[in-house]
Amino acid sequence: MTDLFPPYEPGDEPRRRRFKPVPLRVLLPNIVTLLSLCAGLTAMRYAVHGEAQMDRAVYAILVAAVLDGLDGRLARLLKGTSRFGAELDSLADFVSFGVAPAFVLYTFSLHEIGSPGWIVALAYAMACALRLARFNVMIDDPARPDWQKNFFVGIPAPAGALAALLPLYLHLDGFSRPMGFAVVEAAYLLFVALMMVSRIPTYAGKTLGTRVPREWVVPMLIAAALAVALMVSHTFEMLTLITVTYLALIPLGVRAYRRRERGEDVPPEVVAAAAAGLDDKPRP
Repeated sequence: MTDLFPPYEPGDEPRRRRFKPVPLRVLLPNIVTLLSLCAGLTAMRYAVHGEAQMDRAVYAILVAAVLDGLDGRLARLLKGTSRFGAELDSLADFVSFGVAPAFVLYTFSLHEIGSPGWIVALAYAMACALRLARFNVMIDDPARPDWQKNFFVGIPAPAGALAALLPLYLHLDGFSRPMGFAVVEAAYLLFVALMMVSRIPTYAGKTLGTRVPREWVVPMLIAAALAVALMVSHTFEMLTLITVTYLALIPLGVRAYRRRERGEDVPPEVVAAAAAGLDDKPRP
C-alpha cells in the first residue's frame, strides 16, 4: 500500500514559518474592541430572556459604548493604531450599536406591531452599516480640513445606539406604556436611523479636555465624581437626561459647524496676516 505521507528527502524539509511578533501596544486596543463586541452580543442574550433582563441589556450596550470610546484613545496613546484595528472597530460597532439595539428594541416592543416593527429594526441596522462605511471612507480623505475632524457627519454609531434606547430608559424609569405606543417607538427609532445617515454635522468633542485651565481642575473632578455617582445610583434617569440633552444640542453643533465653515471663528490676527500675505504678492 502506497504511503500517503512519504518521508521527506534530506534537504526537502519544509521551512518553518516565522511569525513576526506583534507588539503589545498594538494588541491591547484590539482586545478592548473585542470586549466591546462581546458586550453587544451579551445584550442580545439578555434580550432573549424577555423584559426581566432588559435592564442588563441596556447595561451591556452602555459598557460596549464605554469600551468603544476607550479603544481608539488607547491606540493613539500607545501609538498602536493600525488599519486592521480600524476595520475591526467598525465591525464591532456594527454588531454592538447596529444589530444589538435593533434586536433589543424589537424584542422589547417593536414585535407588537408585527412586520412593520421588524422593517424599522432592519432599517436602523442598515443605517448604522451605511454610517460606519461612510466614516471609514472619510478617514482616508486627505482633502478634509483639520477642523472638520472635530465634527461627525450625522450621529455616530455609539451615540445613535444609546439614543435609540430612549423608550427603554423611560420604561425602566417606571413610565407606563399606553396601548399602541410601539408605533411611536418605531417612528422614533426610524428618526434616529435617519439622523445617523444624514449629513447633519454633530460635535465630536475629540479636542475637549485636552487643555484644562488650572482653576477648572478641582470643579471638573468634583463634577465628574458627581456624574459617576448619579449614573450608578440613577442609571436610567441619567441616560434619559443625557439622551434628551444630546439631541437638543445638535442644532448648536450645526451652528458651530456653519460658523467654522464661513470662517467666522478664525482669529482676527490670522485673517489680517492672510490678507497681508495676499497684498504682498507681486502684481503684473
